[in-house]
Amino acid sequence: MNRHWMLLGCLLAGLAVGLGAFGAHGLGERLTEIHGENSELVNQRIDNWKTAAAYQMYHSLGIILVGIITLLRPSKFASLAGFLFLTGICLFSGLLYALVLLEKPFLGAIVPLGGLSFIGGWIALAMATCCISPRETIQLKG
Repeated sequence: MNRHWMLLGCLLAGLAVGLGAFGAHGLGERLTEIHGENSELVNQRIDNWKTAAAYQMYHSLGIILVGIITLLRPSKFASLAGFLFLTGICLFSGLLYALVLLEKPFLGAIVPLGGLSFIGGWIALAMATCCISPRETIQLKG
């Protein structure tokens, strides 16, 4: 599964770059068409989009790290971290993207569950790193 985590993380990171670029270059026009000249609301939505893309990137890198750690030693904690990061990307970033584009306020109530998934993922990843002995790390270098 370790290579699958690395592949998934790379794909999600690439998607984050693309979505971030859309947020920087095309989203403003689309939102102005929807909301008119309400620049405060448009700016708030663009900020939400940037936050979603940034958190997607951070946690995509976390998923790549999960793959690297599972190369060192398969770990249930590392796998749990990967699933929690993926869940967080879907719930936090995905729902923020949807909230910006669809204007469905109820989605905002679910977004914090994604944040909790991110936190849980980092805790699980910390637990996974505690399971790797320094000797195993040295063997990889040699």
